[in-house]
Amino acid sequence: MVLEQPGQPLRLRDWPVPAPQPGQVLVRVSACAVCRTDLHVVDGELPNPKLPLIPGHEIVGRIAALGEGVSDFPIGERVGVPWLGWTCGRCEFCRAGHENLCDAARFTGYTLDGGYAEYVVADARYTFRLPETLGTDTAVAPLLCAGLIGYRSLVKAGDARRLGLYGFGAAAHILTQIAVWQGRSVFAFTRPGDAAAQAFARQLGAVWAGSSDAPAPEPLDAAIIFAPVGELVPRALRAVRKGGVVVCGGIHMSDIPAFPYRELWEERVICSVANLTRRDGEEFLRLAADARVRTEVELFPLEAANEALERLRSGQLRGAAVLQVHR
Repeated sequence: MVLEQPGQPLRLRDWPVPAPQPGQVLVRVSACAVCRTDLHVVDGELPNPKLPLIPGHEIVGRIAALGEGVSDFPIGERVGVPWLGWTCGRCEFCRAGHENLCDAARFTGYTLDGGYAEYVVADARYTFRLPETLGTDTAVAPLLCAGLIGYRSLVKAGDARRLGLYGFGAAAHILTQIAVWQGRSVFAFTRPGDAAAQAFARQLGAVWAGSSDAPAPEPLDAAIIFAPVGELVPRALRAVRKGGVVVCGGIHMSDIPAFPYRELWEERVICSVANLTRRDGEEFLRLAADARVRTEVELFPLEAANEALERLRSGQLRGAAVLQVHR
């Protein structure tokens, strides 16, 4: 499924099977989850995508071929391909283990072709082994971004015991399970009037669920914002206690409105999350297995990618949409 111009529907096209170059692997795609970042790319909210582009960066599949210099993946092994697709390995950030901030980074499904296809090539360095204990291919796919970015956001939130989650979609439904397993109390803030999402949050273990325009029932230690809505930032600041942290977990957000300094005062902190590191992936996938995370998914055939994106755009999904490719 190919994006030819931002703002236009994806088109189903025949595409040559790519050949893995040195340092790459060829993956036969079995499933690719549909992420809000895909929506930002397709809608033109992220600038300068590769065009034409195959979107998708929550990819699960099997190794089909190895490029020169790659020997540590057996053919047929199940692997995952995430958003961060390539880094230089030489800049100050890469050398310090912060490759998520690499000056020359490339991104799967944005500046590199992604997983809305039968095959994808990927940098072997950013290809994760996926043990079968994690679940089926379609269940694991959302872990490759919603789970990973949720985990990095949780790390930024520190040891918060009372954790607010604003926007209850794919990332929040995974992170809630991790946080509850860790003994934290989760407070879920959803779109106003979304009773179904609030019930889903409580079902997953949230101690409270309500509208994002409602005050928190008690002071929070930290809040994570997954919804791309800038006006949630001052609301979350009002919800956290002194010294609390507000983490912006998305790659795109509408403008944050002006707010009085007193809402930030008393050592409250706002921070953003960018991409992921390989260490994030390794830690999170082990944690997801230990916590027995189970994703809620709605399945679509590859050719229905536009329908899946529209369902995400309109907030009509419970959990995550996943494209089934090879079965």
